[in-house]
Amino acid sequence: MQITDKVFVVTGGGNGMGREVALQLIARGARVAAVDLNEAGLAETAALAKAGERLSTHALNVSDRKAVLALPDAVVKAHGQVDGLFNVAGIIQPFVKINELDFDVIERVMNVNFWGVVNMSKAFLPHLLARPESGLLNVSSMGGFLPVPGQAAYGASKAAVKLFTEALFAETQGTPLKVTVIFPGGVGTNITANSGVDTSRLEAASAGAKERKVTTPRDAGRQIIDAMEKGAYRATIGGDARFMDRFSRFSPRRATLLIANQMKALLG
Repeated sequence: MQITDKVFVVTGGGNGMGREVALQLIARGARVAAVDLNEAGLAETAALAKAGERLSTHALNVSDRKAVLALPDAVVKAHGQVDGLFNVAGIIQPFVKINELDFDVIERVMNVNFWGVVNMSKAFLPHLLARPESGLLNVSSMGGFLPVPGQAAYGASKAAVKLFTEALFAETQGTPLKVTVIFPGGVGTNITANSGVDTSRLEAASAGAKERKVTTPRDAGRQIIDAMEKGAYRATIGGDARFMDRFSRFSPRRATLLIANQMKALLG
């Protein structure tokens, strides 16, 4: 779909990949409604964008269904229409095994990562289906198709996003809406801090280890926008995600054990 002169809603717009998606959409001539729980982060995004009325900011929690259901009216009031939705917002869990993971943490991860996507999708689908062309893109994760020990709840939430998005793709055939699911690998964002996760165990396990190449948020944002522009069914971001996507299809058990071995030092 065309990006210029269209209106896009972007969750997670106050930092990381979501911010990059918002900024690059503005740079390509679009109007953007940036959504995030962090008001200060949204203000920084607005300062960087310098887009005037082409950017509106909306501070809310995507797991707050009542607030999300009221959002389309606010976006339409600010921009006149909605042509696309990027569900980028997400959090991880502490790097611990399931046996050590509290139920309330599991529920929080599922509420933000899965129910946030469901809430936003349900809220905006009527608007998107009414447009002559539109797009809906949900960010899953490499952890959504490959189990990562120490991130079981996160992976489960992203696997749910994967299947939800693929079903939505199937259900909207014959409509103007193009639905895309994205699988990023390692991206250099501050997701641990934004998720409230203690990084001491991660830093200790990484000490002395070979630095892993990660995708920059800027490059990830560009690839995410390109995927919607092309109307892609799915896209992987980063060499790690592309490799593990193929490996996990070819030999799922070996792929699982490979990741398990890599996580041993972190989980103990």
